[in-house]
Amino acid sequence: MRRWLPLALIIAAMVFSAGVYSRLPEPMAIHWNAAGEPDGYGSRAFGAFLLPFVVLAIWGLMIALPKLDPRSANIEKFRGDYDVLVVAVIAVMCLLHVCVLGSALGWPIDVGRVAPIGIGALFVVIGSLLPRFQSNFFFGIRTPWTLSSETVWARTHKVGGYVMMGMGLLLMLAGVLGTAFWLYVAIGGAFAMAIFVLVYSYYLWRTEQEAK
Repeated sequence: MRRWLPLALIIAAMVFSAGVYSRLPEPMAIHWNAAGEPDGYGSRAFGAFLLPFVVLAIWGLMIALPKLDPRSANIEKFRGDYDVLVVAVIAVMCLLHVCVLGSALGWPIDVGRVAPIGIGALFVVIGSLLPRFQSNFFFGIRTPWTLSSETVWARTHKVGGYVMMGMGLLLMLAGVLGTAFWLYVAIGGAFAMAIFVLVYSYYLWRTEQEAK
């Protein structure tokens, strides 16, 4: 059932789009800046249906990739956690879609707050799942060093999970406080996190090699 929940969410988003389509403005806001102010507009057809179809494509890709992975047997070892990841990604994207349409309909929605809270919550979920991921080529922290050592993979994902959860909580706090710099926090934090796990995984691998 969990594997079909993302599809149910996508269908619900499409049904919602169709239901409110005639009431959407033409054009409608489809993009917001870091301060939560609309700075991009498109047709209501674009705003109502593009994202649900993009989410549908992402769901299809996330279903297909495990079957293409040479280490697909490892993915099956954490399949339940992987299904939670898929649901979380699709749920947050569908939530943002509903918020975009709701804002266009005049609902009292502050997209500048909802976006960082939603994305931050997704980071927290992913971070909590990372330590359970087994070595594979598509999902997780994939560096040359994590992919070459099960020990390096496990230790990097444990620490990386804490880092990602911290990043998610910071984003959620930025959303609650309504700071206009949440987007820069997200970009800067993601860059710092990427550099950290890259260096850390190399350090672990180098230490392991020297110990042999």
